[in-house]
Amino acid sequence: MRKIKVTPYMPSQVEVKEMSQNHVEITAYPFEPGYAVTLAHPLRRLILGSSIGYAPISITIQGAAHEFDNIRGMHEDVAVFIINLKNIRFKIKNGHDRVEVNYSFSGHKDVVAADLNNDEIEVLNGNLPLATLNEDAELHFSMVIAKGIGYMPSEDLVGEVENGAIVLDAFFTPVRKANYSIANVLVEDNPNFEKIIFDIVTDGQITPIEAFSNALEVMNKQLSVFSSVLNINLVTEKINTISTEDSELKPYLQTVDTIGLGARAFNALDRLGIKYLGELVLMSENEIKNIKQLGSKSYTEIQERLVSGGFGPDFELPDSIRTQLTKKIEQLKSKGFL
Repeated sequence: MRKIKVTPYMPSQVEVKEMSQNHVEITAYPFEPGYAVTLAHPLRRLILGSSIGYAPISITIQGAAHEFDNIRGMHEDVAVFIINLKNIRFKIKNGHDRVEVNYSFSGHKDVVAADLNNDEIEVLNGNLPLATLNEDAELHFSMVIAKGIGYMPSEDLVGEVENGAIVLDAFFTPVRKANYSIANVLVEDNPNFEKIIFDIVTDGQITPIEAFSNALEVMNKQLSVFSSVLNINLVTEKINTISTEDSELKPYLQTVDTIGLGARAFNALDRLGIKYLGELVLMSENEIKNIKQLGSKSYTEIQERLVSGGFGPDFELPDSIRTQLTKKIEQLKSKGFL
């Protein structure tokens, strides 16, 4: 017989498997039925669309007026040269958002991507061919490399480059693949819980873990537009149930899901019905340690959150506040403010 739920099940397991240097699988479970795709699909879109990469946005080639021109002594037309250039993956050093780099090559030479390495940029796929020069060839060019997200067509970048430069389509995205699959997993007697397996490959400009972490951060920031209004209103509704003489209790009435606990620590508290920070403040150190299935790591995490909230080992809760807080938490829970 299954119990009636008042909150969704919180996933507690995350596994990261490195397939290669720029390829990982990230698995998380167990999710409530239907929750996996709800989370996985927008995360995949954000991994692909919000990951920061680098791309050339313009190039100036001595002797070439436009991309359909040609250079004396260079086998490739300028259009082919630009296509080769776009396939090269760059990384700007020293934390800059944009750099301009200059190059000169002359005489017989097979120019490859690695020849573009210098103190300002790093080339990640150095074996790619760029140009083939004859004995009498001279190739002088400068290009601007910028940091960005997603894809920008050349017409949108015209205002970003100097007059006379050839504007390039910019493919910033460093993620080569971001797929997910969903499988069922058994929780107690229910086989319909789900797990998500993300399969992420990048080009080396960032790691797959960085791409995934960035997507999570972007998702949280995007959702904050709602929490900044709705969540504050909900919290205000709860906290405003406290009369003016009880206003000193407000710091203790943060819910534990707002203090940044990991899934394992949160689940342990949730199983015990602990909803408010003040409940932890009311507990002794041994009482917190003895919470079932908490574990030493989660205990340390809770203690760190208490210290950061100003409730460290030296904090003493006055008896008058302790009595009021106990009564107020009981009132909130009895009214359903969970």
